[in-house]
Amino acid sequence: MVFVWNKDDLNDEQVDAVEHDGSVFLIACPGSGKTRALTYKIALELSRLESDRHWIVAITYTHRAAEEIEEGIERLGVDTERLWIGTIHSFCLDWILRPYAIYHNKLRFGFRVADQHETERRLEKLCQGRHPRIRPFDCNYYFSSRGCQLEAPNPARRDQILRVLEEYWACLEAERMIDFEMILNCAYELIANEPSISILLSSIFKFVLVDEFQDTREIQYAILAAILRAGAGRTRTFLVGDPNQAIYGSLGGYAMTRDDFAALCGLELAHKSLSINYRSSSRIVEYFSNYHLLAANVRAEGKDRDYASLVSFDEETTHQNVEDEIVRLIRYNCEQLGIAAHEICVVGPRWIQLAALTRRLMSALPEYSFDGPGMAPFARDQDNFWFKVARIALTEPSPQLYVRRTRWAGEILAELCHAGIRVSGLSKRELLRCCNSIQIDQDDGLAFLRLFFDKFCLAVGFELTDSAALVEHYETFFARSEAQIARLEEAGIQGVSTIGVFRRVFASRTGITISTIHGVKGAEFDTVIAFAMLEGMVPHFADPEGGASAKKLLYVVCSRPRKNLHLIAETGRLDGRRLPYRTTDILSDCVFDYDALLEIA
Repeated sequence: MVFVWNKDDLNDEQVDAVEHDGSVFLIACPGSGKTRALTYKIALELSRLESDRHWIVAITYTHRAAEEIEEGIERLGVDTERLWIGTIHSFCLDWILRPYAIYHNKLRFGFRVADQHETERRLEKLCQGRHPRIRPFDCNYYFSSRGCQLEAPNPARRDQILRVLEEYWACLEAERMIDFEMILNCAYELIANEPSISILLSSIFKFVLVDEFQDTREIQYAILAAILRAGAGRTRTFLVGDPNQAIYGSLGGYAMTRDDFAALCGLELAHKSLSINYRSSSRIVEYFSNYHLLAANVRAEGKDRDYASLVSFDEETTHQNVEDEIVRLIRYNCEQLGIAAHEICVVGPRWIQLAALTRRLMSALPEYSFDGPGMAPFARDQDNFWFKVARIALTEPSPQLYVRRTRWAGEILAELCHAGIRVSGLSKRELLRCCNSIQIDQDDGLAFLRLFFDKFCLAVGFELTDSAALVEHYETFFARSEAQIARLEEAGIQGVSTIGVFRRVFASRTGITISTIHGVKGAEFDTVIAFAMLEGMVPHFADPEGGASAKKLLYVVCSRPRKNLHLIAETGRLDGRRLPYRTTDILSDCVFDYDALLEIA
């Protein structure tokens, strides 16, 4: 039965995009319901599948987005059995590398993926040994179809950095390993050298949908376009995103134009747009529209459209007093404006500043809870097998979490299979039942997880030592978790090792969010407080795009709030040369009738 929705579920723009019979290139402004449109489009195409051998594929930028969309489809009553949804790296592993590894010289005898910790450890060892002038973060890189690209190229040290990377790659190859970035490169090499792979995949995929296309890398476009091109019109696509929010340029992400992508994949792409913002007040929309890089007509139509928003810009607070000012703004929004604490977000450009800020805010505001960087008491490595098990261990069975926990169970079974553990007779639901039956009375979080993991192995029917990869992931998970707890306790944060704190990591948002600009993308809050809006930070001093990047970053920050926005460009913060930062040029040049700080005293 073809999926049919209620008349009021979608607006006319969304219906136009979702019901279009061919391929679509959809530009969606902030708060326009693009996730809803994508969810309904996937549901519609799933309901139209006529063969059990056909699949719908959806590429998302984050695991969280994939979970949100799949849960939305399940709530619509549409079967997701023929849906594959996840990140591009997961797609390449599941559909290209693992099935066709035999055709790649580096993968043909088997491979495993090095997690972030393993990559950092190996690069650190190389730098400390033979290349002391190179720091591990100098070696951050990604691949394009033309080869290796350095994330922050330093012309004076480029050759040295590449030598470090060549040694690093050689070490991985000797141990039959690939890292996160090599997943894409190996997938591209297979697609480029074995055209039959694209032909076969295009015969299986009826639709390939891409969320947040503006954050897609050139090599990712090339992989997807090869499959679409091989389909010769039989495989269609639905791309959705916002070029004004393309803030991952340093990682190689960019917004390809409709014409360029159409030419690359050999398809006609209908241009559609979503221009109604359901999130923010008219005043917030008016303000963030100042930072359009590409022209866009955005209008507010949501329930908060007429809210009397406060939009403030502070260039007077000093670096030494910025935390006091953030505390004042939090109290004012909560106590005077009635904003719930979990609907407030504090945004800054760098994680290192935010981790310290979070701990100090916790001391200054003990009556509030915080969700911030470095606050999780264990390693949050999405690619670590035992992190995947911990998600199920630390969440309670409930109807609200059933779809998500079932998805996690599927990921665990797939990883066990790849690790050589026999699980052919175990379904996702049966694995969940095994996990739900494990009862442990233990207040210490790490002790709880150690016991849970032991009982998990026993319930599934394998020994931890049956797989070297699982042993390595186990040791890495606990080593990093112990170090994380020690750091938090040294910072004066008490009780972080308790099971209650561990369970809060996967609970719904309960406290004030602390996030980077990149981390807050896709989220929304009643109030956003942004600090360090300074030239050299927004944008980063090494960003070659300069003003264009600053506009995109400010556009993302200023389009997150529904109701209130507070921007701070504190004085007296010094750069690496001990010179004071100044306000971000794009921000200081913006002419707007800001609310005076005295009004929110």
